[in-house]
Amino acid sequence: MSSSTIIQTHHLTRQAVVYIRQSTPKQVQLNQESTRRQYQLADQAHTWGWPQPLIKVIDEDLGLSGTSSHQRVGFQKQNTTNNLGEDGLVLVTQVSRLSRLNSDWHRVIELCAVFDTLIADDDGLYDPREPNDRLLLGLKGTLFAAELHLLQARMRTNLLNKARRGELALRLPVGYRRLHDETVILEPNERVRQVLAILFEQFNQLKSARAVQRYFYEHQ
Repeated sequence: MSSSTIIQTHHLTRQAVVYIRQSTPKQVQLNQESTRRQYQLADQAHTWGWPQPLIKVIDEDLGLSGTSSHQRVGFQKQNTTNNLGEDGLVLVTQVSRLSRLNSDWHRVIELCAVFDTLIADDDGLYDPREPNDRLLLGLKGTLFAAELHLLQARMRTNLLNKARRGELALRLPVGYRRLHDETVILEPNERVRQVLAILFEQFNQLKSARAVQRYFYEHQ
């Protein structure tokens, strides 16, 4: 169906929500074209008939992974406004922007169907109340979740291969330094070594991290 068939008058009286997310701060910094393209979805909502005052951009989740919804304030905000019946449309470049968890994504589809909220991505416009659209949205979410699993498995395999070759360099704990030739030595700064020695001595005596913290605070 075309956008003119799917979008009804009552949709245009509610807000169009543009949800923006990138998984890491590094992506936000280096892949600015993706961020720019997500912001441009507001123009698409306006082209479809939404007035500017009813177009809402949610970008609090820039730099946060889609594998969890608990820390994503923007995602929670989008769910809240939708559940109050305030949203007529949710726009994302890919459904994975909203979530890479099947449970979260299918919950979004379900609630959008209940409150008659349309969903749009780069591929088209969907009405979650329609069985075919609902099926397609569900399949998209499943594919993105599977893609994430494959990426994680590939990363684990690469790390294991590097470890087998003895080339896996993990971040060292405080008190150690890695030289240019990959040799690991104790921290050359004597003051740092002294403080670490005090920390372990106090923990050995006090048996509590909170007590050690209090000791450092009292002794400045």
